[in-house]
Amino acid sequence: MKREPWVVGVSGASGTPYAAAVIRGLLGAGEAVDVVVSRAARLTLIDETGISFRDGHWREDLREWLEHPLDRGKPDPFELDDVRYWTAGDFAAGPSSGSYSAKGMIVVPCSAAAVAGIAIGLSKDLLQRAASVTLKERRPLVLCVRESPLSGVTLRQLADLDGQGAAVIPASPGFYAGSASVQQLVDFVAGRVLDAARVQHGLYARWTGELGSGSAST
Repeated sequence: MKREPWVVGVSGASGTPYAAAVIRGLLGAGEAVDVVVSRAARLTLIDETGISFRDGHWREDLREWLEHPLDRGKPDPFELDDVRYWTAGDFAAGPSSGSYSAKGMIVVPCSAAAVAGIAIGLSKDLLQRAASVTLKERRPLVLCVRESPLSGVTLRQLADLDGQGAAVIPASPGFYAGSASVQQLVDFVAGRVLDAARVQHGLYARWTGELGSGSAST
């Protein structure tokens, strides 16, 4: 029997490296992953990486995305046997139903538009529908918000989602962990996202309670 996956939704906000880092972290932890990439996210991915994400070639494109270097060499190749891809327009997909077995959902990066759609239950695409299902089934929902500045409307919607049980993680990297590269700052945010999902990882150095240890509390 296939293990319960984490659904990872990628919306159109800037920050596709965060999504890649989260997916790498989940796979590295031995988790199964279901991926949903919105139409807007595809445009952002092209802008930020030059990668064109195609439904018919998603496996090759996802592997290139996960191995896309920022300021260091490519990571080790990833096996995608535990990854399943659903198109954003597929409302008959597994994650669109509460009876589909999943551990929870992570939206990374999460745009203000995605926040609004999830908060009001718009379900304009599979990403929003899967998030609504995650909320109604009382499963963990983690939103990695990447917008600045945040409007009053978005702040109220995030507060409402927090009240419904979602965890809101701003894409704001910490500098206390001794980060010396852009990728380490990205991994810090991805690590905080996985912390909220209660997934074990080694993406950043944790605070030990000792000054000068290269890490600190949040």
